[in-house]
Amino acid sequence: MNIIHEISSINEKFSTKGSKLRIEKRGGKLNIRGRLPSKDNENISRIQRISLGLNADLIGLKEAEKKLQLITLQLELNQFDWKNWTQISKVEINKNIQDDFLKKIDEFEKVFFKEIKSEFLSSTRKTTWQSSYKPYIKRMISVYNNNEELDLNKVFINTLKSYEKGSRSRKQCGTSLNVFASFMKHQLPSNWNLMSKGYGLKKASFRDLPNDDFIQELWRKIPNKSWKYVFALMATYGLRNHEVFFADLSSLKKGGDNIIRVLDTTKTGEHQVWPFHPKWVEIFELNKLGEDYSLLPKINLNLKITTLQNIGKRVTEQFKRYQLNIKPYDLRHAYAVRTILYDLPDTVAARMMGHSVNLHTQTYHHWITKRDQQKAVNNAILKFNGRYS
Repeated sequence: MNIIHEISSINEKFSTKGSKLRIEKRGGKLNIRGRLPSKDNENISRIQRISLGLNADLIGLKEAEKKLQLITLQLELNQFDWKNWTQISKVEINKNIQDDFLKKIDEFEKVFFKEIKSEFLSSTRKTTWQSSYKPYIKRMISVYNNNEELDLNKVFINTLKSYEKGSRSRKQCGTSLNVFASFMKHQLPSNWNLMSKGYGLKKASFRDLPNDDFIQELWRKIPNKSWKYVFALMATYGLRNHEVFFADLSSLKKGGDNIIRVLDTTKTGEHQVWPFHPKWVEIFELNKLGEDYSLLPKINLNLKITTLQNIGKRVTEQFKRYQLNIKPYDLRHAYAVRTILYDLPDTVAARMMGHSVNLHTQTYHHWITKRDQQKAVNNAILKFNGRYS
């Protein structure tokens, strides 16, 4: 039997009798909510909640219906007294805590965007908020609203644990909520960083990354030349979706050094990127972009109107449209692995990809470990052969 349906039936029955109160399910508990005399002035009424401490099941609902009937009768006879409903003190305390918590979230967002004068920085900031903060703050509000005890530590921890252990989302949630907790001056548990830890790409992802031959096959499959260039740039330079449209491609001209420059209007600021494989610049005909940037798709790049995130979504949509059966970021991950196989130092690769060395080594730990182990094995074999040759 559906508990929500049963609650609605009871509320409708009382409503037809003129009652302004209703039973509500809040998390796993049942409450009564509606217009009640003010605790401070019985001549004034306002919307309030009485916490019944009953579980949101059919047994609890039967008891809640009895209490709703009793309160309705007390109101009709002018006999309602808050002293008979002692949990109201807890409700009001929780209401004040809730108001303060939601107020802090609102303040946090305002401070996040404060004094951003550049339109490019403003758009980047907006993208960061939408992708790196808003989803986790929204999840935390949901957890908070369903937490009867309103214990902030539990709210933070339960929000974090709602994401899969070791996932990128859990790591980002931990980072974002840590910033928010600092803003609130709330002390997180000492093992917060350990609980938040991400372990890079999952083992399943190791097998799913497209190899070089498959990447070239997918490139040939794309019917639209403009989007072929987008795909080729992401594959050859490991760019994020939106970075394709915010890069200086002039070095791709014939005779250029093919080192492109991602502009500072992007999420991670300006950085230079080398092609891996270098031969792909010619194979994918990227030199033409050095001569004519307009060969890229015509999409709205005005950051006063759109965001970097929306621009990135356009790329994802095209991958689906052409049924490429890979995600845009698969090309970026494949690029990172390629730099490892080229034996490029991790510090250099991380800089070219626009993220920290720590993130780089965590994300690509599997391949980096294999590379370093292979070096050790090769050196051991050389020493052995040299000793006994």
